Amino acid sequence: MDAGMSDTDSVVFTDHTFDDLDIEREILAEADAELIDAEARDDPLETILADADPDGIIVMYADVDADLLDAMSDCRVVSRTGIGFDNVDLDAATERGVYVTNVPDYCIPEVSTHTIAHLLALERKIVDYNGRIKAGNWDVTAGRAMHRLRGQTLGLIAFGDIAQAVAEKASAFGMDAVAHDPYLDPSDVADTDVTLVDDLSTLLAESDAVSIHSPLTPQTEGMIGADELATMKKSAFLLNTARGGIVDEDALADAIRTGEIAGAGLDVLESEPPADDSPLLDLDDVILTPHAAYNSAESVVELRTKAARNVAQTLAGDVPDYLVNEAVLD
Repeated sequence: MDAGMSDTDSVVFTDHTFDDLDIEREILAEADAELIDAEARDDPLETILADADPDGIIVMYADVDADLLDAMSDCRVVSRTGIGFDNVDLDAATERGVYVTNVPDYCIPEVSTHTIAHLLALERKIVDYNGRIKAGNWDVTAGRAMHRLRGQTLGLIAFGDIAQAVAEKASAFGMDAVAHDPYLDPSDVADTDVTLVDDLSTLLAESDAVSIHSPLTPQTEGMIGADELATMKKSAFLLNTARGGIVDEDALADAIRTGEIAGAGLDVLESEPPADDSPLLDLDDVILTPHAAYNSAESVVELRTKAARNVAQTLAGDVPDYLVNEAVLD
């Protein structure tokens, strides 16, 4: 930190994809905090953090582990710009009295719409038809048969805010929805048209499309593998706008290649971007988007605003609105 700035809190934005940080600077300035853009500096992140010893950090993709936290003796908050926080060691932060925050509600309209877009593109063969026409093949009968959505069953793995929005949009197409969420009971969905099922295998077997909305945790990592895919209908699609590590991608590629399921729409992958030899890249019945489901001009502004406010609230001595590790308050 520069001389004369000792009475001013500092916040490091570790990594981001934005053209500028005007939104964050304005919000943090109201809290008398200086924002340091690590992306604009040539030094390694560890060096920047050691020099600044920040009172808080805002993080997009960078891993925040125990060693990184120990390098910041004054850090009070790690603000994740997104819904997931699997790149932050939650236990290590809690042990050190550091708040971890996220922004769980900024892109519900976008992600739910993107999920439905993947389903529509797969069921109506939009990408396949487009490619065939541009290759000179005008043939309405090309490829697998299409089916109407009305009367189909959409299976939702986890039933949080985004999944609920997906179910509502799917109902407009006449789809029925079932959900598996071990943290809910039937009374929690009593005011919806969604039916809870007790086990994942039942959901997989009954659904014409399966949409994943669970966080990536040790319990959900690799949750959809060869056995689970074999349980699905041969005509079913798998949709994932949650986290890539939930799906075994080699098993998914094999299942699509051998016709165990009809295809997949994936916005997230285990490795982003995928390796050149990823088996998913060569499959016509896989539609990929680059972790873009959250993206709209409006959602990005909301994300940045709320992530910065989480930090400003902490620096002001308040509990931030979107505290993840509530155990830190004990």
